[in-house]
Amino acid sequence: MTQAPHSKRPTDDQYVLAIDQGTTSTRAVVFDHAGRVISSGQREHQQIFPQPGWVEHSAEEILRNTREVIGLALADADVNRHSLAAVGITNQRETTVVWDRHTGKPVYNAIVWQDTRTQVICDELEDSHGSAAFRESTGLPLATYFAGPKIRWILDNVDGARERAENGDLLFGTMDTWVIWNLTGGAGSPEGEGRGVHITDVTNASRTLLMNIDTLDWNGDLAEAMGIPLSMLPHIRSSSEVYGYGRRESLLIDTPITGILGDQQAATFGQACYEPGQGKNTYGTGNFMLMNTGEDIVRSENGLLTTVAYQLGGQKPIYALEGSIAVTGSLVQWLRDNLGLISSAQEVESKAKKVEDNGGAYIVPAFSGLFAPHWRPDARGVIVGLTRYVNQNHLCRAALESVAYQSAEVVEAMGADASDELTELKVDGGMVVNETLMQFQADVLGVDVVRPKVIETTALGAAYAAGLAVGFWESTEEVAANWAEDTRWSPQIEAAAREQLLHQWSKAVEKSFDWVDQDVAQPGR
Repeated sequence: MTQAPHSKRPTDDQYVLAIDQGTTSTRAVVFDHAGRVISSGQREHQQIFPQPGWVEHSAEEILRNTREVIGLALADADVNRHSLAAVGITNQRETTVVWDRHTGKPVYNAIVWQDTRTQVICDELEDSHGSAAFRESTGLPLATYFAGPKIRWILDNVDGARERAENGDLLFGTMDTWVIWNLTGGAGSPEGEGRGVHITDVTNASRTLLMNIDTLDWNGDLAEAMGIPLSMLPHIRSSSEVYGYGRRESLLIDTPITGILGDQQAATFGQACYEPGQGKNTYGTGNFMLMNTGEDIVRSENGLLTTVAYQLGGQKPIYALEGSIAVTGSLVQWLRDNLGLISSAQEVESKAKKVEDNGGAYIVPAFSGLFAPHWRPDARGVIVGLTRYVNQNHLCRAALESVAYQSAEVVEAMGADASDELTELKVDGGMVVNETLMQFQADVLGVDVVRPKVIETTALGAAYAAGLAVGFWESTEEVAANWAEDTRWSPQIEAAAREQLLHQWSKAVEKSFDWVDQDVAQPGR
């Protein structure tokens, strides 16, 4: 049994606050001891697209939103800091911020995980050092997805940034680091007193291409290869321990901040996937499937990532295999915002239900290349199989089906890498309310798809990690008992029909390959 470091049983008026800093919005959620949502606050932030392939956020806007949603959630629950046992943070992973340690000002916008501008850096690193060195140490392929090349780009392209970094004046962080540094003090006083803690957890550090996955520390050789001073990097801590306390003159003054998990690891933790072979799929901006491999590091041979699932205090880390899919929910946004086929995200299901199938049309949403299991930065989005029979309802259905097909590819890769075969798939994220999608997912997987009663599993996972650190929950067994099934979808098609659908999808995917050559390195052309 996984025990909390010490036991402090909660009272009826105690809660845990989770901050969920996501790709499109920031949320704060108050949970009670049963894992129920008591209140929440949410604010979207601007998506910035300076050039094709570039995606940025304003880190300062996100920080303002974070402070605002904390106030909204506490006010909605009619609680204050005295009722909070702990605060947990979960975040969009890989998104990179570099800021001045003395002023707290970012030197550039946050470069988002979806951004592909660093392909030329990845190509140079592969030519000079080889991809095997990075994969062996970090469990990751050399790809634009990860934080290290993004840091390098900022140092190379922002005037004076490299010199300031080498002088020790700049700090790097993923969004968890940026938020907790500011919540615990930021730049502090002009005399340097009361500064925030500069930390990250093992799950976020494992997404940088800079952390040794075996030893959970920074790899100096890889940092040197990328031209990144080690002084910029945060201290690596476990996912569940006391990191610091809310700064003075804030809503969270003296409140312990005790949990950090990257968003997909947080969802895995919130879904109670604590045993090897258990896994989940999160349907959000992208899709992310993780399967717990226990204390064993399973190095994928089929296009998956080897990553840290979580580490509780001083206990041994738990590892996972991950299949990361870049574009799923954001494809629905594209239908709405770019094509105008729908007026709201919810409308995609109502239109898809008006037709029985996709009319022969397949959408491969390789807007920023393809992630797992293909890892093809040269791919770009395609719509194939078009005839005059195809209408907007077919395209809406094809968009939903593409989400399920991409997930099926990841499940197949996991089956090839791991000894445990998938028997059912736990799901979470904003898209799991779409019953048409969930049924089709069960159909193409050939296994049951299960949605929990609490679908706020990302925030819940951060809350659990925070609460375990202070004894609000005593063990993972106790939090697992909170998990409850809401809806189950079982396959409704025969194996032969499933194989034919997947065959057609594979043909469509191949059509997306080899589209980009020189413009990968020059996305503004």
